[in-house]
Amino acid sequence: MAALGAVLALVLVPLTGTAAASADGKPSVKLSKSQAGTGGSITVTGSGWRPKTLLMMLICGQSVPSRGVIGGTNSCANADGRAVTTDAKGNFGKQLPVAEPPKPCPCVVHVATVTGEKAEADAIFMVAGHSVEPLPKEESGGRLSVLTDTRLDGSSGLLTWFGSPPSRKLVFTVGNVGTAPVKNPVFQVGTSHGVFAPQWEEQQWRGTIAPGKKAQIKLPVELSAGAHGDYTVSLKYGGKVLAEQPWGVGRPWGVTLFWILLCVVVPGAVFRIGMAVVDRVRPRRSNGRGGRHRDLRLPEIALRIPKFNPSPASTPVSSKTSTPPTLPWFTPDSDPGTTANGQLSAPQENSPTTKGHT
Repeated sequence: MAALGAVLALVLVPLTGTAAASADGKPSVKLSKSQAGTGGSITVTGSGWRPKTLLMMLICGQSVPSRGVIGGTNSCANADGRAVTTDAKGNFGKQLPVAEPPKPCPCVVHVATVTGEKAEADAIFMVAGHSVEPLPKEESGGRLSVLTDTRLDGSSGLLTWFGSPPSRKLVFTVGNVGTAPVKNPVFQVGTSHGVFAPQWEEQQWRGTIAPGKKAQIKLPVELSAGAHGDYTVSLKYGGKVLAEQPWGVGRPWGVTLFWILLCVVVPGAVFRIGMAVVDRVRPRRSNGRGGRHRDLRLPEIALRIPKFNPSPASTPVSSKTSTPPTLPWFTPDSDPGTTANGQLSAPQENSPTTKGHT
């Protein structure tokens, strides 16, 4: 009976499914068909969006406009989604292929902003031939609603600059708009990068929120090591996304500096080690005459320089102490430059001619 009631509700919807813009200026979505089979396509048009904004269009199961996409984007046919950019007036129009979502109907065409301030709109749609099941029972009694904008508290330290996991605290205020107290509520915090679906993690808050009361809640959020870029932190409670908060994570420049220094220091160290090994294993130079290289030392060079002998005129000649020069091809007796008494042959001061004149 529940399934039959869901089908009847879809049949009563007009042929052009609409999420009309409310009086406060929320965006709207219109469909060219309210029902189509897999393999076909529908035209999705919208108005009231921010100008020049990138939007994502998806067909999601287990959803109605009043409760939103209960299972998040995990309930949508993400592989067959389409992106569209609004014009200068905030309008758009584009065809969307019909695909079966992973969850059963009732289904919607979900349109949401990709970047910037969050905005979304849903239009009822029926995928022909897809299974139909009743929606999960909505919890009665206590019901939480986000009363203030979410924010991320905390800052990055020195370790984060060197690739440590960035961490923050998601701070928000919720109020119990139901009729029963909410004790130890379990929230789901998800982080997503770019257009990828968020990775959800359950976190329990210890405390009780009475009906009509509010409380400030702080939940830790941590990314993977070395994460950088534009991230989105999502908050979900009771199967419904309550808030989303953008998070711009800076690049860990310390890691880049470390790799640059490593590329400079390691080759220098390898070169020094290699030169030390080469200097140790190469043969020593030989100082002997038989070696290929011969080191000329200063004493050996000094022995090769001929000594300076003063001339006979500058030094007194003594027949008793002077030593006649010897040549290798003359014996001392046949030296032409000496006489029998050991004096030079010319000039002779004691010759007979000289004595006759004097």
